[in-house]
Amino acid sequence: MSFIEVKNITKNFDNTPVLKKINLEINEGEVLGVLGRSGSGKSVLLNMLRGIPEYEPDEGEIIYHVAICSDCNYVDAPSKANTPCSCGGRLKEHEINLWKSTRDEFAAIKRRISIMLQRTFALYEEETVIENIMKSFEDQRDPDNINKAINLLKMTRMEHRTTHVARDLSGGEKQRIVLARQLAKNPMLFLADEPTGTLDPKTATLLHNALLNGVKDKNITMIINSHWPEVIEDLSDRVIWLENGEIKEEGEPSKIVAEFVEEIPLPPKHETVTLGDPLIKMNDLKKYYFSVSRGVVKSVDGVTLTINEGEIASIVGLSGAGKTTLSKVIAGLVEPSDGEIEVRLGDEWIDISKKGPQHRGRVTPHIGLLHQDFSLYPYKTILGNLTDAISLDLPSEFAKMKSLHVLTAVGFKEEEASSLLEKYPDQMSGGERHRVAIAQVLIKEPNIVILDEPTGTMDPITRRHVTESILNAREELDQTFIIISHDMDFVLECCDSAALMRDGKLLDHGKPEEIVDQLTSQEKTKMLNKQL
Repeated sequence: MSFIEVKNITKNFDNTPVLKKINLEINEGEVLGVLGRSGSGKSVLLNMLRGIPEYEPDEGEIIYHVAICSDCNYVDAPSKANTPCSCGGRLKEHEINLWKSTRDEFAAIKRRISIMLQRTFALYEEETVIENIMKSFEDQRDPDNINKAINLLKMTRMEHRTTHVARDLSGGEKQRIVLARQLAKNPMLFLADEPTGTLDPKTATLLHNALLNGVKDKNITMIINSHWPEVIEDLSDRVIWLENGEIKEEGEPSKIVAEFVEEIPLPPKHETVTLGDPLIKMNDLKKYYFSVSRGVVKSVDGVTLTINEGEIASIVGLSGAGKTTLSKVIAGLVEPSDGEIEVRLGDEWIDISKKGPQHRGRVTPHIGLLHQDFSLYPYKTILGNLTDAISLDLPSEFAKMKSLHVLTAVGFKEEEASSLLEKYPDQMSGGERHRVAIAQVLIKEPNIVILDEPTGTMDPITRRHVTESILNAREELDQTFIIISHDMDFVLECCDSAALMRDGKLLDHGKPEEIVDQLTSQEKTKMLNKQL
């Protein structure tokens, strides 16, 4: 069914033509891909379809074939004609010439169009992720909004950031919340302008899949611009190739993409990397204590270290090396005596050596710490143990969703996680309780997770479960881990890097297998069991 007709559209900027006599028809439920290099007119076309005043065409018309309710002026896709409107009226077929329409018709069309721009984050910066999504629903009184919000969080893979304030999210995370917000509006038309253009490969794949699940599979009409051919080919039902403001080719995606790739040199792709950008930076960090009997105790003595986002980093050494004190400084529990320590929230670096709500107080809610002597509430179910770790004024189904999500993130299968919720800690094995304790930290949605001696005196099988839990949580929840340990076998299995401490000083930092070579014979005896 014809939805949008673009008739003989021409647009000039500063007497330079950017669109030249464009003719195009878009059907309801179709995904139209617009392929072309930068400057070909892709974004101009999208903004014109959206009704942005600066993009009014110099010539031509854009016709929307819609269903409209004359009682409340609600507009929907043409297939909804002759169906009831929520106001009690009835939707009828109607044709709207967008740029020659009445003010009411123009506004009615714009309300039903969602757009996702490449680097524009239209979010309530001081509100949480879940609050941002809830505010986007058209009917704020609908009791089913919480379930809809949960589904949008799952679709965009953002369950692990539900209670984070929007300003503290990374660019890729903000991009996914923008998508969720736009879909919460239940649009009849979704416009995506280079939605994955500046994202790293992992985040681009997540967003790509969210567009597939949230837009294409729900039969929402979508127009997507991109200079990445594989994005266009995967998402589109039909493709147009814009070149110098004109439609050069139009047709089946694989055919048009193949011709584009053959003719146009592709821009360089992001390198696939395991770790992200620096997340924690320490420079000449010190923590001194004063004792009557011992004088100055240099627990942390001039540590300089950088930990990257997504890294599983370890701080290793014998008892008394200073590693636990360093972890407490990172967690904001202990104030440093001197030196610098900064943590990145979103795109902003925060100095946590300073007190106050804009410094240390802003970062500590994003850091989770599991002490070596953790314990669960024995008289509460696992669901109770997990939901007591968070204080959210949201319905019980939301807490259950989050509990299941973190349990699967630490390695339980979905059916195992469901059966665990009503169990009590003494009905579980030691390894299962340990994974639940990790889940109890993760449900608070920290960016950084610090685990103090997570393996302790575990048997090899349980230790392997903990290793798998950490690796899986890093993958599923985008967490960064700092492991405090004297168990080098565990560090070798689990960690990307190791920082070796002795007497408060950081002696070496590198891959765990490299650090093994720096251990003294005493350290090897006490920290290493496997024969290397």
